[in-house]
Amino acid sequence: MATNNSALGTPEQLRDPNYTPPLGQAVPLGIQHVLAMFASNVTPAIIVCGAAGIGFGSDQGALGFPDMTYMIQMSMFFAGIATLIQTIGMGPVGARLPIVQGTSFAFLPVMIPAVAGLGTAGLGGLMTGVVIGGIFHFFIGTFVKKIRFALPPLVTGLIVLMIGLALVKVGIQYAAGGVPNMGKPLFGSLAMWMPALVVIIVTLGFKFFTKGMMSVAAVLIGLIAGYIVAFMMGQVDFSKIGFAAAFGLPNPFRWGFELNWAIIIGMCLMAFISAIETVGDVSGITKGGAGREATDEEIQGATYADGAGTAIAGIFGGLPNTSFSQNVGLISMTGIMSRHVVTIGAIILIIAGLIPKVGAIINTIPINVLGGGVIVMFGMVASAGLSMLADVKWNRRNMVIFATALSIGLGLQLVPEALQHLPGTLKILLTSGLLPAAIIAIVLNLVIPEDID
Repeated sequence: MATNNSALGTPEQLRDPNYTPPLGQAVPLGIQHVLAMFASNVTPAIIVCGAAGIGFGSDQGALGFPDMTYMIQMSMFFAGIATLIQTIGMGPVGARLPIVQGTSFAFLPVMIPAVAGLGTAGLGGLMTGVVIGGIFHFFIGTFVKKIRFALPPLVTGLIVLMIGLALVKVGIQYAAGGVPNMGKPLFGSLAMWMPALVVIIVTLGFKFFTKGMMSVAAVLIGLIAGYIVAFMMGQVDFSKIGFAAAFGLPNPFRWGFELNWAIIIGMCLMAFISAIETVGDVSGITKGGAGREATDEEIQGATYADGAGTAIAGIFGGLPNTSFSQNVGLISMTGIMSRHVVTIGAIILIIAGLIPKVGAIINTIPINVLGGGVIVMFGMVASAGLSMLADVKWNRRNMVIFATALSIGLGLQLVPEALQHLPGTLKILLTSGLLPAAIIAIVLNLVIPEDID
């Protein structure tokens, strides 16, 4: 939304997180934040359910995908709750900055192998891991300032790049028709690719050739265009919306409670990575919106809120929450630093999360349409990693560290059978590719002296 900023307030007011613009402008700005994150926020739930075998193409379809609808609903509801914890704050928890929280892609490389093919049986262990990982993430807040030195751009850039690369395969699988269609003639057919390509082309068109609100919500507009094409091709099924209730409350431990060590260890390790991403986002918001560095209190409060939001979401069947980088870009673009604008967006998400019909409507998006959207989203994750790596001084030392971590991490991900003799927990952690790459990069970066060249 291109805004006439003088009508919103003085330049000093616009840089102040505590300023509230007039409601007539604050509400559309809040909606804009929701549009920017909406597709990315519900996608992880759809991917996790698909991996577990209770998503598109599974026998849950006859029932209207109750588990997937519920998880999508919780993704919206707890993104809203976690965002409120950030913007309003409670004591030391929350940065009190315009930070939008949402379901994180970063954890997918660990979650996908951990629930693969287990159906709802894998979800109890997953959610327990999310809760414990969230509590651990909360404690990282107490010393997050002290570990920043161990995670320079070489390490963080590599990790973000690896997250993008780990997920690119999912995008292509979805666009070609999804795992249920693999091995069938329909998989990879023009009928599948057509709507996916429409999503990509429309998204790029709106991203680069429009301004303001249209450009910000480009992925969402692309998905809508692809959805219309898929509907005209007879690929959209509305029959399951009737199964969803008009109102539904979160349900604690819906899938039970189970200790799955692979998920718990993976979630705790990923919490470090997510915490560092949040540090970057908080710095990005204060720099882009207010032209200053983030304070230690803001960074600490944001990390506490990340952990608290994740732990609470896990209890009710939501996935890990983290600060959303696309909204950081939005604040730099609009120049409006008001945390109350983001609070309005959070309230919209909470309301949507209490209406299962919204989740059921999202479930009517065909998997190939979603594929077009995630190809762009995951590519953006990888390119964000590359842009972090642009700050690295590429001497021989850094190149060898990067090369070793990338080739082992990516290699294990591409050939998971290479670790078939390891115990289950280790196998899940190492075949994610992400964790070995991160650990190798962190250790080598700490051990190899800077001046070795």
